[in-house]
Amino acid sequence: MENIDDQVYINRVLDGDTQAFSMLVNRYKDMVFSLSLKLIRNREEAEEAAQDSFVKVFRSLNKFKGDSKFSTWLYKVTYNTGLDQVKKNKRTQPVLAIDEYTEAEVKELSSFIDRIEESERKQVIQNCLDQLPNEDNFLLTLFYFEEQSVKEIAKIMGINDNHVKIKLHRGRKKLATVIKHSMTPEIENHYESEHR
Repeated sequence: MENIDDQVYINRVLDGDTQAFSMLVNRYKDMVFSLSLKLIRNREEAEEAAQDSFVKVFRSLNKFKGDSKFSTWLYKVTYNTGLDQVKKNKRTQPVLAIDEYTEAEVKELSSFIDRIEESERKQVIQNCLDQLPNEDNFLLTLFYFEEQSVKEIAKIMGINDNHVKIKLHRGRKKLATVIKHSMTPEIENHYESEHR
């Protein structure tokens, strides 16, 4: 079945077909929940925040001008809703010390990650992302798993492009630190010997 453009559903909702919104919810519910969970780190509260995000989007759908992708706008609402939930509950985020890796060491680590089988690689990266502070986890997920551009992430997070680039750079270093610490010598040696 052909993937119908989001704007078609948006137009149908705006024309009074409120059932068409369920198509948008079905299309984005997993990612909205996932992003909410990355920020909030509590399953029940993330579910509530994801629902709140969709309610907010539905109520203000007539304000969507189409100057960005619908997903970008939806993720921005999700981000702001998640931040509100975190502030409301006054949760502290984990602080992660960044080891001082050189660019060469980060590239070497990336090369190692590339050699891990794809299914394992995604799981390793996802597990390590979950150890990062909420905002870094959210940002890197948008960039690597949702393939959002720097410009789109800037819109979602309400910051400028350069700030996104800086946050991506720092986030990658934090991720490299977590990955390096999570790799046992046995796993590293296994992949090193396999690819010699």
